[in-house]
Amino acid sequence: MTARTIDGKALAARIHAGIARRVKSLQDRGVTPGLAVVLVGDDPASAIYVRNKVRACEAVGIRSFLVQLADNTSRATLLGRVAELNADPGVHGILVQLPLPRHLDAREIVDAIAFDKDVDGLHATNAGLTLLGRPRSRSCTPYGVMMMLESIPYPVQGCDAVLIGRSNMVGKPMAMLLLAANATVTMCHSATRDLAAVTRQADVLVAAAGRRNLVTADMIKPGAVVIDVGTNRTPEGKLCGDVDFAEVREIAGWISPVPGGVGPMTVAMLLVNTVEAAERSIGTSPQGPWLAESDPSAAVAAPR
Repeated sequence: MTARTIDGKALAARIHAGIARRVKSLQDRGVTPGLAVVLVGDDPASAIYVRNKVRACEAVGIRSFLVQLADNTSRATLLGRVAELNADPGVHGILVQLPLPRHLDAREIVDAIAFDKDVDGLHATNAGLTLLGRPRSRSCTPYGVMMMLESIPYPVQGCDAVLIGRSNMVGKPMAMLLLAANATVTMCHSATRDLAAVTRQADVLVAAAGRRNLVTADMIKPGAVVIDVGTNRTPEGKLCGDVDFAEVREIAGWISPVPGGVGPMTVAMLLVNTVEAAERSIGTSPQGPWLAESDPSAAVAAPR
């Protein structure tokens, strides 16, 4: 068996088309969604991520506001800029690019963002609403993973889902979204005994540990769905995930690649959260599912 590839880039393109239509509808009502991205320092990887987000905004008609601050920016200055963005009616979404320089407390800064403008889904209020099963702005990467699972003919309800990683950004909100979809969820981490024995029970495996080639073929249940959230580099500098793609694709039923899998979906869901925040700002409820307009199997590539 060779797994079918879940093409996150193609799926994100479908979602972008829906976003553009929703943006046009808002513009017809006199509202252009606005996303402010705050970048502190000159970390090269962060600069690339921010550039990709700004370009994605431009492509769908969302107005982007890039706030660039020096690496030595003080806590007070950064909090002041966040407060200004909170008060700006033209800004519907605020994202502070992480990681921040060491002298800044990321939790404090994220919680300073107005929760209804927190389009990263990391504010304590949004995290709590997700925990209660009433998500507002969902954490972007887990939200993207759920859209990827929706795009394939594999029932999440009733499945055994295993997560590797328990971060606040991916693992914990991912568990809540899978539970809301009626999966049975097991969360693994650095203290898990016999990780492979747990992962071999997974119908759906989501790897978000940040360790190259952590997941190997002997850890996979035949026919399972494997979603690779990892972002690592080979010794040659090539981008790769947490999953040994070449080996695992011979055992799994579906697999997401790195690059071209979860990454484009994370950006797409950031834009979705921004549009929905703009809709709520004028008293309009979000307009329904983002994948409803075409064949759900369209995101799945043939075996390769």
